[in-house]
Amino acid sequence: MEPLTGQCGISHGYETPHGTTYNNYLIKDDETTLIDTVKYDFAHDTINNIKRLVDPGKIKHVVINHIENDHATSIDKIMALTPNAVIHITERGKKGLDRFFDTSKWNFKLVKTGDTLKIGKRTLLFLETPMLHWPDSMMTYCPEEKILFSQDAFGQHLASAGRFDDEYCAAESLVELEDAVVDYYANILMPFGKLISEKIADLGKLGIEPEIIAPDHGVMWRSHIPRVLDSYLGMATGKADLSVSIIYDTMWHSTESMTVPISQGLKDEGVDYKVLKLRATPMNVVIKEFWKSRATLVGTPTLNNIMFPSVAEFMTYLRGLRPKNRLIGAFGSFGWGGGGVRDVYTKAKEIGLEIHEPGIDLNFKPSADDEVACYEFGRNFAKKTERIPCAIRVIRKRSAPCRRFR
Repeated sequence: MEPLTGQCGISHGYETPHGTTYNNYLIKDDETTLIDTVKYDFAHDTINNIKRLVDPGKIKHVVINHIENDHATSIDKIMALTPNAVIHITERGKKGLDRFFDTSKWNFKLVKTGDTLKIGKRTLLFLETPMLHWPDSMMTYCPEEKILFSQDAFGQHLASAGRFDDEYCAAESLVELEDAVVDYYANILMPFGKLISEKIADLGKLGIEPEIIAPDHGVMWRSHIPRVLDSYLGMATGKADLSVSIIYDTMWHSTESMTVPISQGLKDEGVDYKVLKLRATPMNVVIKEFWKSRATLVGTPTLNNIMFPSVAEFMTYLRGLRPKNRLIGAFGSFGWGGGGVRDVYTKAKEIGLEIHEPGIDLNFKPSADDEVACYEFGRNFAKKTERIPCAIRVIRKRSAPCRRFR
């Protein structure tokens, strides 16, 4: 059983500063089987990898767990080399492939949860996972090898020489690997927490106890499987650090200067925080930090009576991810007239986030009195954050109140 991998630096429409991999897997048995294909850019790579192992014409089965472009758009190149192979796919997956390719000459076997495929010494068991994260999605399990081919689930956008979690951790760290898991979950799987909990439970019901989890992106899991399963279950139920993300942008630095007393107020109440400027931070990193934190403060200047464009982009992206169990507040500055902070609250209510009101909206550059108001706003927000259940405490000693803002 061989992993076949391609690498790049952009995936799913957002930046991947640590690269990514497009993984597919070849099973050499009585009936050679290919699990997934790759993004069309890497068709040549995966075909060359296959040729080093077997004659592609000997592939009898192709399993398509997911039809998204970065998984399945080299299927036509594969089928040209093995035109008699049978494609095993969900019904919705087949309908999707029909929209991408002329499939009239390809052989299909539509599969459902519980269906199996005997390929020799090994058996493949199929598990439908609709909306994780597309309607066509499924996973494939090989009980003899105890390998779960999980497509996007449990993946990460990392490119490394190590193929397994322990190899990556030996070269880098477990902290970096787990951070990549959170980044991936937050930007792709956040809307599907309830479904994720249900499908992880289904694994147990079907007797699936993997010793290796092989996703289509990033490293394979073999040493930290309970840890990544627990991480997914925690994120699926909305657990988060007892911390605050301050996510802002600024026009003439007035909104930016407000972050200093606000963050001091959070600190003095013993609540950890992280400050992220939108135009200086990739959006997927901003979303990851939002998701890791129990609460978020959004800072915006007012431009033409609404929020700043980069802040609007963040709020729009967030709306599509439909976060639950998160608290949000807003602050900002204005010149001629306000509106930016109000606009943030309007969008936050549309998303369904828990709201901390009133926000704080200042005219031009903050005065000394304004800085005190910002400091108290930060302290009050911290107190409300601490009262919110379902948070994991970040241990931090409570500071003595900062005299500068008193």
